[in-house]
Amino acid sequence: MYELLKARRSIRKFQNKEIEKEKIDAILKSALLSPSSRSLRPWEFVVVTDKKILQELSKCREHSAGFLAGAPVGIVVIADPEKCDVWVEDASIASIIIQLAAHKLGLGSCWIQVRKRTAPNGQRTGEYIKGLLGIPEKYEVECIIAVGYPDEEKDSYTEADLMYDKIHYEKY
Repeated sequence: MYELLKARRSIRKFQNKEIEKEKIDAILKSALLSPSSRSLRPWEFVVVTDKKILQELSKCREHSAGFLAGAPVGIVVIADPEKCDVWVEDASIASIIIQLAAHKLGLGSCWIQVRKRTAPNGQRTGEYIKGLLGIPEKYEVECIIAVGYPDEEKDSYTEADLMYDKIHYEKY
């Protein structure tokens, strides 16, 4: 696990190559196994592979989402806040499970923050996405995970990159 965590990096450039259905299924099954508070599982996932929809989704934020247009898959992570008061944490855990599963399968990924962000038209990013994808009003959108075969290489983290000063024992 430690080696996987050192090697996983945010990938924003993807090859123009379709992801095999088996790999998408494995990522989604992994997401469905994500731990959640009291096993309430408030999260749900909208998988987008349509290039035109991915292009529109890439406009959900003024900055930091444009690369989604070049990804073969976008996984929109949503949650029902009526099911669980810690839906943000549960959706976040599921999101990193998606990224780790993708990396293990030889794919790259990058998180696009949605919650508390604004679309270029001034609309809340989550509202823009819900309208585009027909997501019911009661849901909140946590993020989009762009997934694809990497078209860029990034070095793994090393021991020297670890910020040991952030670790405290017994007391701060």
